[in-house]
Amino acid sequence: MASSRGVAKRYEADCRHLNHFFSGNASLISARPVVEIFTARSSQEMKQICRAYSSMYRQDLLQLLSQQKTTFARVAYLRASEPCVRDADIARDALFGRRLDGDVLIEVVCARPSAEVVLIKQAYQARYSSSLERDVSSRISGSLNEALLAFLGSSSYHGVRVDATMAMCDAKTLYEAVESGRRVDQRSILQLIRHRSGDQLRAVLASYRRLYGQELARALKREDDGSGRSGRLGESFPCLLRTALRCAQFPERHFARVVRAALERGGGGAAREALVRTVVTRAGIDVRRVNQAFAAKTGWTMESVVRNEFGGGKADDVLAGDLLVELLKLA
Repeated sequence: MASSRGVAKRYEADCRHLNHFFSGNASLISARPVVEIFTARSSQEMKQICRAYSSMYRQDLLQLLSQQKTTFARVAYLRASEPCVRDADIARDALFGRRLDGDVLIEVVCARPSAEVVLIKQAYQARYSSSLERDVSSRISGSLNEALLAFLGSSSYHGVRVDATMAMCDAKTLYEAVESGRRVDQRSILQLIRHRSGDQLRAVLASYRRLYGQELARALKREDDGSGRSGRLGESFPCLLRTALRCAQFPERHFARVVRAALERGGGGAAREALVRTVVTRAGIDVRRVNQAFAAKTGWTMESVVRNEFGGGKADDVLAGDLLVELLKLA
């Protein structure tokens, strides 16, 4: 009992810090404990804090954060949200926001484990009274639609034990689909993805490399006809599939590439959004490996990029940068 009361007291202290900060009483002194809350607390602890905040102040903490139009509040909102709900919101915005964003949808659908995709689909249904598959089908056409639906369908097989023998057979099937004809056998590849869990697909891709001495993504790059340079929604099937498979197999490389691409387009809002989304969604998972992959290609650390992008002098930007830098340290 004493331990439970101690935990409750800790959440109450967190809530007081948050209320003081987000009620217009912000200062650099009061910001430090708030940054620590959003970095040191786990997802489950943040749920408890949200409940405690509602009990103490009769206000939804997440709603409060969403109403504050500051960069720091945006980062804090994404961090405090339950991961499956956060990702459902990110997918919804990619589908119905200011522009249709296939790159972000690939991240949500392909980089998360199958069990998490199941939770994302459930959260999406609960929040928007529509299935993610239905909205993908209504908003997107062509190869991107087919690839996303195949990966969404594969989540139905989460929890199935990885079968090494099946992985070897599937690797041979993929090789034939890519190498045996004049064009890539799109139907066979999508059918295989749709009926394999994320873990099983990664085993298939590892088997492909062992058998044929290269990544499937590299073989697809050779097969790509070079069309669709205008953006993800118009790219060829080999190019789309290469991106999706890299995202599933090596998410740290994919997210490092996302940040690099945003910076190469000139920085600004797109770069800041890519940094926020990458750091928050990969914190505590593989954000350090993302940082390593980014540094290996650019010679810069993501911390230095965050400081540059969020160090414009505004207190809100500086605090958002501080929070992102702390999240970069999470294993």
